[in-house]
Amino acid sequence: MAFELKVDESVAEGIRRIVAEQIDKAIGEIVDADLDRHKTVHQVRKRCKKIRGAIRLVRPQMEETYRRENARFRDAARTLSALRDREAMIETYDKLLDSYAEEVSRRGFAPIRRELVRRRREAVDDDKLDRRLARFRSQLEAARQALEEWPIHREGFKGIAPGLAKTYGRGRRAMKRAYGKERTSAGFHEWRKRVKYHRYHSRLLGKLYPPLMGPWRDEFHTLSDLLGDDHDLAVLRAVLAEAPDAFDKRETVQALVGLIDRQRARLQQDARHLGTRLYAEPPRQLNRRLKAYWQAWHRQERAAKRPAEPVVPPGL
Repeated sequence: MAFELKVDESVAEGIRRIVAEQIDKAIGEIVDADLDRHKTVHQVRKRCKKIRGAIRLVRPQMEETYRRENARFRDAARTLSALRDREAMIETYDKLLDSYAEEVSRRGFAPIRRELVRRRREAVDDDKLDRRLARFRSQLEAARQALEEWPIHREGFKGIAPGLAKTYGRGRRAMKRAYGKERTSAGFHEWRKRVKYHRYHSRLLGKLYPPLMGPWRDEFHTLSDLLGDDHDLAVLRAVLAEAPDAFDKRETVQALVGLIDRQRARLQQDARHLGTRLYAEPPRQLNRRLKAYWQAWHRQERAAKRPAEPVVPPGL
C-alpha cells in the first residue's frame, strides 16, 4: 500500500500499518539475494528514515515510546552508514564533475576518484556486511512486535496536529538558523532533516487534497534534494581537507574544493529561494488549512457512502 493515511482507518491503525509495511519491505530487501548489497543498504536506510518521519506525526501523544523507537531505528540505520557514506562520496564527486563538465577536465581529477573508490572497496567486507544486515533485521523484527503496544489514542486531526505543527515549525526555525550570521554545514544539515520529515508528513497526508498536497510534497522533495546535495558536498570536502595528500597533489585537491564551494553556494541560494516560499506560512495557519482539508476529505467520504436520494420528477 502507499505511504499514506487512508480515510477509512483511524490514525493509530494508519501509522501502525505504514510502519509495518516499511519494516516488511526492509526485511524483504535484506533477504533478496538478487539485490545489490549497496542498493540494499541504501534502501533499508531510507525505510528507517520514512518510519522515523511517520512516528513524528504522532510523537506528542507517545513521547516516551517515540524516543525509544526513534532511537531504535536511528541506531539500526547507523550500523550501515559507513558503507553508504563511501558510496555517496563517489556519487557526489561524479555529480559535481557533471555540473562543471564544460569547464574542467575529468582526467585531471581522476586520482581523487580512484582514491574514493579504493576507500569504498576497503569498507566493503561481505561477511561483516551480512552480519550487520542480520542484526539490522533482528532489530526490525523486534520493532515489528512492539507496534501494537504503541499508545496512540487521540484520533482524527487532533491526533496528528501537534506533531505536524512541531515538525514544520522546527523546519522553519532551522532555516533561519542556517542562514544566520554564522553559516555552518551542521546548520544546513539540521534544516535538511526537518525538511525531510515534513516531506514525509506531506506524503502521509497526500489524500487530504491530492491536487495541492502532491505538488506541495514534490516541492519539499526538491528542497530536500538541494540540501542533501549540499550536505554530501560538505562531507566530501571534509574528507579531502582531512588528508589531501592521500588523494593527489594539493593544488589538484584545492581546485576540486573550489568547485565544491561554488556548487554549495549555488545550492544554498536555490534552497533559500524555495524554502522562503514553502515556510511562508506559520505552523498554526498551516494546521488550520490542513484541518479544513481533513474535514472536507472525511465529509466527502461519508457522503459517497450514503445512498443517493431518488429524483422525483416535477409535478408528481
